[in-house]
Amino acid sequence: MFIEFSVGNYRSFKERVTFSMEAADIASQPAELDERNIFAPRDGLRLLTSAVVYGANASGKSNFIGALDFMRDFVLTSVQEREPGKAIDIEPFLLSTTTKDAPSFFEVVFLLSEIQYRYGFEVTRERITKEWLYRLGSTREQTLFSRVGDTFKVNTKQFREGRGLQERTRSNALFLSVVAQFNGEVAQGIRRWFGLLTIIRGLDPTREDAQFRTNLEKHPYRKAIDVLIQSLDVNIRAFGFEKRPLTLPSAEWERFVRDLMQPPLQDNGPLETTHILTAHHIYDESQQESGQVWFDLEKQESDGTRRLFTLASPIIRALVEGLVLVIDEFDARLHPNLALELIRMFHHPEGNERHAQLIFTTHNTNLLSAKLFRRDQVWFVEKSRQGASDLYSLVEYRVDGKIIRNDASFEKDYVAGRYGAVPFIGDLGALLGAEHGQEARP
Repeated sequence: MFIEFSVGNYRSFKERVTFSMEAADIASQPAELDERNIFAPRDGLRLLTSAVVYGANASGKSNFIGALDFMRDFVLTSVQEREPGKAIDIEPFLLSTTTKDAPSFFEVVFLLSEIQYRYGFEVTRERITKEWLYRLGSTREQTLFSRVGDTFKVNTKQFREGRGLQERTRSNALFLSVVAQFNGEVAQGIRRWFGLLTIIRGLDPTREDAQFRTNLEKHPYRKAIDVLIQSLDVNIRAFGFEKRPLTLPSAEWERFVRDLMQPPLQDNGPLETTHILTAHHIYDESQQESGQVWFDLEKQESDGTRRLFTLASPIIRALVEGLVLVIDEFDARLHPNLALELIRMFHHPEGNERHAQLIFTTHNTNLLSAKLFRRDQVWFVEKSRQGASDLYSLVEYRVDGKIIRNDASFEKDYVAGRYGAVPFIGDLGALLGAEHGQEARP
């Protein structure tokens, strides 16, 4: 379960910012939000089931998701994909002379098997400069290990699995990942937590969308996904799959594709692609059902329907298994009513018994409602004139020194600029005048 994430000196985030899923001590109106949108995994800790991040274009919303994505991928791959001396693909804040050569900071707090951990690291393109892992005991945090440069301090009583592995850790590899590779129980559990963290980024319909849609064929929750899609009123009665030959331009391309497949496909095996088909009713002249026809999802369905198929698999899996799902531009190409119903699935105690958590970015202000979200579930990203992004929650925001009321019109006030995080738009009329050879207005 996700508690908190901090990032600093990464892309547009110059200063360290912290995003939290821990519920604030507030009362909502309507009061049912305090029951539906919160769960208590243990005594003294209340977590949110969802959180939404708003902000203008280029404010840093995607960089926030990208920071979490970088941390996840680095934990999963720093051992396998990093040769000695190989540069780390990290981008610090480049618009300041004080940060471009400084390390980037990443830290996450989470629950694993009801135990709270705090793990983080600082990294430059050349090396990991710091790394740490703490576990919350009955009264205080216990240091499991810490690292500064090439100096390690390992708690050999509480983290025996890390003993003797310091020398096996390269400067560009994480100690946690090394310990996991050598079957350390705690380290493997943490690495598994990162592996189950599902992050969907951007609107690229090729690699990522194809991955989620292809996995539907053998998905363990395919029946639930089928029910979800049919219930969302997109006129799809069922979906199926069809294998089609894959034609490539040359023998070299064919060998390359075969080598990419896992496991590699033998030369005599046919190259095929899986296409998703959607069933629609056919109606006769009296508007009665008279059969059905199959559409090709990629060629004959709308962008919104394809987006729905992309999201269906990770949403159902998160709800069934109690996972953390992070989505950039969550409702892109979706009708607001569809997006609303998908969010409500995470707020439904009976449908979200395993306490899955949804974190997403959006521009859709129709979702910004005090009837859907508590104030601590709403976050904003705003970029300064110097290009640095800031991240803050509505629960901590003040207008004229006063907190935001529970019954405030979140959407109206946000659009009016009362919470910040909206675009600074200049005089577009001056642009039109310049286009027609007129002198631009001052």
